[in-house]
Amino acid sequence: MTKPRTSAPSSANGNAAPGEQPTFRSNPEVDAKIDAYIKENPKYWTYVQAMPRERLERSVVLNEVRELDRQQRIREGILKQINRSPELKQAYDLLVKDLPEDQKESVIAQIGRTTRRAVARLQGQQQQKREGVGV
Repeated sequence: MTKPRTSAPSSANGNAAPGEQPTFRSNPEVDAKIDAYIKENPKYWTYVQAMPRERLERSVVLNEVRELDRQQRIREGILKQINRSPELKQAYDLLVKDLPEDQKESVIAQIGRTTRRAVARLQGQQQQKREGVGV
């Protein structure tokens, strides 16, 4: 799978400047996963290959929109959970007290996301230890 070196478009409308071609790189591990998926799902691969270019492009954009929606739902869920507990809300507010007002909510969500991952990782490790599985 090749991908541009940067995820940001070259210009405001998302197109490369005239005469500029995006530089793509290849990731062998990702390519191997894609190749394995194609081998296991030949009918789907044939379907994708038969798609008109515009439909294929719109499918890629739809995946990006879905990912952004998913991230927004997670962010809202984290903020909702924090706001439900006055003590927790106060602790997060204390952490971001010196930040500009327009950045506080975003940073609180980021800290909450990181905390949620850390807690989940610890719980998973504790579960593995209880089951006798090596970590």
